[in-house]
Amino acid sequence: MGVCQPHGASSQKRNEHPVSIARVEGRVQPARSGDPKRVGPYRIIGRLGSGGMGTVPAGLDPAGLRVAVKVIHPAQAEDHEFRARFRREVQLSSRVHGPCLIPLLAADPDAETPWLATVYAPGVTLDQHLAAHGALTGATLYAFATGTAQALAAIHSTGVVHRDVKPQNVILTPAGPRVLDLGIAHAADGTSVTRTGVMTGTPGWISPEHYRTGTAGPEGDMFAWGALVAYAATGRLPFGTGAPDVVAYRAMSEEPDLDGLPGELREPLTKALAKNPAERIRAEAAAEECARLLARQTTQVLGTAAEPEPTRISERLTTAWNLPDMEDPAWSLPTPPTRRRALITAAVTAIAIAAVSGGIVAFYSSNDRADADLPSGRTAPSTPSPIGASGTTTAGTPAETPSAPVVDPRTIRIPKDPLAGVTNPAYTRAGEETQPHPDEWSASTIAASPEEHDAEKAIRDRMTSMLATKDMDFMKPTITFNQRAQTVMVTGGPVPQLPENYQEVFRRAGEMAACSALAHRLKNDPTTWPYGRFAIYWKTSDGDLDAAALGYGEATDGCISETAGQWHGDESGMATAEIPSSDKAEIRVAGATVKGIVSTWNTNTTETNDDPIALNDGISLGFDPVEEAAYIWTDDPNNRFTSRASQSNLTGAVEEAVCRKLTLEFHSNKSWEYIRWAVAIYDAYTGTRHFIGSGTCPS
Repeated sequence: MGVCQPHGASSQKRNEHPVSIARVEGRVQPARSGDPKRVGPYRIIGRLGSGGMGTVPAGLDPAGLRVAVKVIHPAQAEDHEFRARFRREVQLSSRVHGPCLIPLLAADPDAETPWLATVYAPGVTLDQHLAAHGALTGATLYAFATGTAQALAAIHSTGVVHRDVKPQNVILTPAGPRVLDLGIAHAADGTSVTRTGVMTGTPGWISPEHYRTGTAGPEGDMFAWGALVAYAATGRLPFGTGAPDVVAYRAMSEEPDLDGLPGELREPLTKALAKNPAERIRAEAAAEECARLLARQTTQVLGTAAEPEPTRISERLTTAWNLPDMEDPAWSLPTPPTRRRALITAAVTAIAIAAVSGGIVAFYSSNDRADADLPSGRTAPSTPSPIGASGTTTAGTPAETPSAPVVDPRTIRIPKDPLAGVTNPAYTRAGEETQPHPDEWSASTIAASPEEHDAEKAIRDRMTSMLATKDMDFMKPTITFNQRAQTVMVTGGPVPQLPENYQEVFRRAGEMAACSALAHRLKNDPTTWPYGRFAIYWKTSDGDLDAAALGYGEATDGCISETAGQWHGDESGMATAEIPSSDKAEIRVAGATVKGIVSTWNTNTTETNDDPIALNDGISLGFDPVEEAAYIWTDDPNNRFTSRASQSNLTGAVEEAVCRKLTLEFHSNKSWEYIRWAVAIYDAYTGTRHFIGSGTCPS
């Protein structure tokens, strides 16, 4: 966000616009003397770039999400007019969400040193790519045109005008094009981030009406979009180079240079580059038209004859985009240990998302059990029965269901070693460490036997119940079976524009649901049930002949991570807990529990001699539905918990207050499943959170 000074605008002051996050070096550079160690909730690990208005540090949120943080220079922060423009920039940016945009995560325009943070987008700008590799071609070009038009459509739909669409403000990430930089954006209501009478924009990317009258509306953005796509397709500036006044004359009076442009793109670009703004194509129409062209390109590549549906275009955009990853080892963090083998570790956002979405649950402020009904939109999962599939008990006698005592399904343990004592089990791969082979997934089939159908339903229902608490139940799993590999496959996708942390939650939910269902089956039918392994996959399009493996494991060594028989919280559970909950019961309990922790701590101060705390001391609580745990964390903004004694006292207060609330809810709400807890605290010396306590409440 922000903008460079346009050439020839000599009347414009040097401090007119804030520094842009778009124009950074791309890779993390070492931090310099005087750079902050921390900005808001973000730990700073280096520097991405700098400019006249400030610096762009590289940051990590507590869950490891990579962010670009714009930090304004103190001299600029003292300028009240500048601070007002920066505040307006934040307000406009927070309104804009959509495909091919970089979302604003958090900001504090009123801080002593103002700052804002966006998701870090790896890649180079369009002009850098063209200089190094030449023009975009084929489906990648059509994906670029579609994605940038979609981004402008999203911006315009919120009543905002970009006003500086140009190659330096479009970054080509491995996931697709991203439009950045709303630093000189203008609201349709007439309020603006920049001064009246100052020319905004960059010559060559300014519309004729803006040159003549200073008018800057959505039509001006579309003029610049037409020039942008033409530049991407040909590698030449459509109005040439030269002095700013010469370029301005060409834009106002001459036709653009479109030689070499693919014929199909000529029509939408000609409409966009019309001199009369009333004749220009709208962003939404341009996105739809380019989407049809992209679909035609990709169907030719895939060899399908049917005309694709426009609603599938996001999938096709992702499939058509062909740029390499740009991994920077400076971002790398140690991978947290996990019992199951995760093949892909996704970065997860937490506090940053809360700053925009309204807050993580309560932000302001030991038994393995089977599945249970869940409140507030959570679907009722299938609880694997202790009775065998044949309708008899494991001892072989007829099952007398009507006279059986009523058992709370939440108290049914997941077998930790379901094949213990079994001499000839049907599942013969126990203890193997081999990773799943892609051919095993492609050879898997849908459920055929009644037992497979039961397992499929148990896994799907359990996953849906977990995902629903985070409003993620739109991710529908497909369950298939490979009897030869003795493996159950859980496949997700395709879901266009899916955040990486959602895919990670899908992996964890799939592993837990499959593990628990298979463990019960192995326990009840050890000599006939052949499936003990599970693998989680993700497809990027419906036509995929293969899928990416996210994780795998087996149900013969326990489904809940324990050390010496005790459950302990971990980073993956914390990351899931930090995602805001959509479950009303969880929100209610979380708010009451945080207040209970504060009250318990303050009551105990007469014995501990600690200072009292308040809700604004940064104690937060969220729920991990996968391991049914409440996570409590604090970044300790007031340095309340720096000593070992205070941390021990906090753990005691958390255990007392959390178990009181969770146990009360467990007995009064038959759908409540959370009985575990973990607490973590920020360590200023290491710049990371570490766990100071966890456990299981008596139920």
